[in-house]
Amino acid sequence: MIYDISPVIDAELRVWPGDVPPTREIQSDIARGDLVTQSVLRTTVHVGAHVDAPSHYGVTGATIDRCEVDAFIGPCQVIRVDVEPGQALQPADVRTTLLADRVLFATGTYPDPREFREDFAALSPELLDVLAANRVRLVGIDTPSVDLFRADGLPVHRRAFEHGMLLLEGIRLEAVPDGLHELIALPLRLAGFDGSPVRAVLRSEHA
Repeated sequence: MIYDISPVIDAELRVWPGDVPPTREIQSDIARGDLVTQSVLRTTVHVGAHVDAPSHYGVTGATIDRCEVDAFIGPCQVIRVDVEPGQALQPADVRTTLLADRVLFATGTYPDPREFREDFAALSPELLDVLAANRVRLVGIDTPSVDLFRADGLPVHRRAFEHGMLLLEGIRLEAVPDGLHELIALPLRLAGFDGSPVRAVLRSEHA
């Protein structure tokens, strides 16, 4: 069973306020009699399901082309949490044993990527400390950011940098059962960039 956990990237997809939304420019089109159809995509690299490179939140951090590929492929645990919109997940909110070094949190607080909501749930620095103590190397969330919308100084991003933890944001988990899966979320090898969109999928034995 394969679960596609990436939102569709089109003109209706909302990005972080101030970021460049996705637009498509058609340079040539078979329907117009051209030999091939050829398009140009213009948007932020933090669009849809995307990975933040450490250089996005740390001045000495690795750019996305320098991140180890194996961090984005392997055993992954999906954990559904009961959290109110606008709240930061605390360690006490995670009521299950951590079983994998990649963890994705399903909060259900950002149901429609075509509508940007500021009251999505996020993570807390204290939770990242617990994840790091359990050797988690990548953490993901079904909201636009691991930090709350109005977080001062991006404390969760900074704590991720301290722990050497990679971040996967903007994923869709509403159809995915809790438990263990295999994550495949490869970023593009963009030299010098601070992140990359991904086609994130989970491969699972769950029906």
